[in-house]
Amino acid sequence: MQLVETHAHIYLDQFKEDIDEVIESARAKGVEKIYLPNIDSRSIDAMLELEYRYPGYCIPMMGLHPCSVNKDFEKELYVVEEWINRRDFVAIGEMGTDLFWDKSFYEEQKEAFRIQSRWAIEKNIPIVIHCRESIDETIDLVSQLNSDKFRGIFHCFTGTSDQAKQIIDMGFLLGIGGVATFKNGGMEPVLEAIPLDHLVLETDSPYLTPAPHRGKRNQPAYLELVAQKIATVKNMTINEVAEATSANAYRIFN
Repeated sequence: MQLVETHAHIYLDQFKEDIDEVIESARAKGVEKIYLPNIDSRSIDAMLELEYRYPGYCIPMMGLHPCSVNKDFEKELYVVEEWINRRDFVAIGEMGTDLFWDKSFYEEQKEAFRIQSRWAIEKNIPIVIHCRESIDETIDLVSQLNSDKFRGIFHCFTGTSDQAKQIIDMGFLLGIGGVATFKNGGMEPVLEAIPLDHLVLETDSPYLTPAPHRGKRNQPAYLELVAQKIATVKNMTINEVAEATSANAYRIFN
């Protein structure tokens, strides 16, 4: 079984003491690649250090997380722009909108979204979208930026089947993570309705740990629990889920 982890923040301090063991555990569970979304200027060095230590295995993105957008967001975007013009990245991310933690900079979040989306279109690379409590608003933002080069992943998708269909119709994939395993996560109807060729797997480590490990630090080795949940819901083998979602991940990240 070969799994692709499309979203993990394993460069954060939560992994500082045992990152080698975390990587070893992931490999042992069949995780053959880990994609690293950036947060802001403070996370870049640690993320790129992990790329250096595990070349070809830990793959970085570059972007500005919406929770790091404030009145000085242009300065942060300048750092992102400087990096994407300096070297290649597989995606612009993690970017998007967030109306859960703080609504006071929502207009700035939308502007940062548009700017980073235009960069992705210019570079012909995907975007990786965070949209907590803001799926409909983010679907609207994406729909305004129509381009045959515009593509990406709605990370940590927890929406409805109708929202999933809108996202798929725009050419985007759905990132499915630990919430799918939660007893009251509500994801089973969506997983039943959406074909595998529109899904990719993620953990969002160290967050959103899948059952039965809820309450503990998440890690890429737990990706198989997400794959197994999808396999159970769709009455497939875990190998079928792994093969399809990994192919989707490699296709979106080129």
